[in-house]
Amino acid sequence: MRRVVFNQKGGVGKTTIVANLAAIAAERGGKVLVIDLDSQCNATQYLLGDAVADSNGTIADYFESTLAFGKLGNKGLDPFITPTAYNGLYLVAGSPDLEHLQPKLEARQKIYKLRQALDKLGEFDSIFIDTPPALNFYSRSALIASQRVLVPFDCDDFARQALYVLLDNIAEIQADHNEDLVLDGIVVNQFQARAKLPNKLVEELIAEGQPVLGAKLSPSIKVKESHDASVPLVHFDAKHKISQQFAALYDEING
Repeated sequence: MRRVVFNQKGGVGKTTIVANLAAIAAERGGKVLVIDLDSQCNATQYLLGDAVADSNGTIADYFESTLAFGKLGNKGLDPFITPTAYNGLYLVAGSPDLEHLQPKLEARQKIYKLRQALDKLGEFDSIFIDTPPALNFYSRSALIASQRVLVPFDCDDFARQALYVLLDNIAEIQADHNEDLVLDGIVVNQFQARAKLPNKLVEELIAEGQPVLGAKLSPSIKVKESHDASVPLVHFDAKHKISQQFAALYDEING
């Protein structure tokens, strides 16, 4: 299963969701790949920590290879996959070089290259793709390459307005490029169960018929601690409430 976590708004927890769902999938016995398409490289730092310098190249190196011909081109993703410290969990690292590569890739119409590479990969049980907070070449590539899309939502009215635009953009990509793409649902992040506004927003989205998932993620200092330690929650503190919420989310979208 190929799953992209996408929102055009920054700070909604995309990287945290990608890394922790992938870590759960691997901890449960799967062979799992994370692809970091964000030039900020936060998923790479989260999963590799100090081992970042030892990665087997980056996703930018892969895209660079698609611009070449002959022996230099068509390498596929395999040479750029790096094992993490966790059994079954692998990563294609992000890179700041994605920024300057984007105009070249757009000009050469390389939007399907990620899907083609994943079609040839075929050895992973699950693939999770982290995306930049924008509808750009890389997030479109991920949506075209994926089978499922998970949309994080933080509970404020600005995020709600952006959500409608985002869902329209996903529907357009489904119609034009990837009719097999399925919306997993909207995962509510930073949810404060005792606060009125988050509950009101979620209830209104559900009343509108939006696909809000039952599993919700609470704000927790434990998330920041796991980021700082570069250790996913299932390995950092599996019994903590937020770790259990991620496990419930994983079970819901794979049920």
